[in-house]
Amino acid sequence: MTLQWTVVALFLYVEMGILVILCLPFISARRWQSIFQLRIWSCMSRFWNKVFLTMIIILIVLFLDAVREVRKYSAKDLGTDAKLQPNMFDHLHMKLFRAQRNLYISGFAVFLWLVMKRVVTLINQLASASGSTAALQLQADNANQAAKKYTEDNELLKKTLMEGKGDKATAEGMELLRKEVEKMKEALKTSEDAVKKSQSEADVMKKQTDGLAREYDRLLREHQELQNLQDGENKKDD
Repeated sequence: MTLQWTVVALFLYVEMGILVILCLPFISARRWQSIFQLRIWSCMSRFWNKVFLTMIIILIVLFLDAVREVRKYSAKDLGTDAKLQPNMFDHLHMKLFRAQRNLYISGFAVFLWLVMKRVVTLINQLASASGSTAALQLQADNANQAAKKYTEDNELLKKTLMEGKGDKATAEGMELLRKEVEKMKEALKTSEDAVKKSQSEADVMKKQTDGLAREYDRLLREHQELQNLQDGENKKDD
């Protein structure tokens, strides 16, 4: 392997290792988000888009070069001439094998580079949604506890009102009862809003996950079709 293809192969192995680490089940999305928020990544974030686009361009150029080499050494006229000399025929097939190997390496490198960027983005989104859901759940639990407390106070006030004597006791009891009822209504409204917000965010996260699954399946199908097409051309040339 030449130097550039050795670098591309090492880059492909690094991508595979990073994706395996990102998919480890015992590391939560919030833990990954805390790692991504370290100062070193904050300093590199300003250059991330440029680095990403640069790597995409380099890998695509190498992929096109590999396609050109495969088409070059799969040509029928060159193959006919090569059959006249056994050594030349073996040399031609060696060149074709190397071109196909470089094609697969560069193609998978481009594919995994896009997948890795998408996985990192989804991990951050999942961590943010998880944090928001936990905060909303805590808020809803507090609101339910407050509503329960207000309900108990309401029952106590009703009991006090029934046991009170005279117009003054009745007026004071009614005023306290009205205030407690208003507080309970506000707490119930807050609880309902928190539950609705949590449900909407959960629906959005589910739609994003479904969209990622469809996009991933589409990319796999396209890659499989390209690989089948290339294999078909090679078999046809042989």
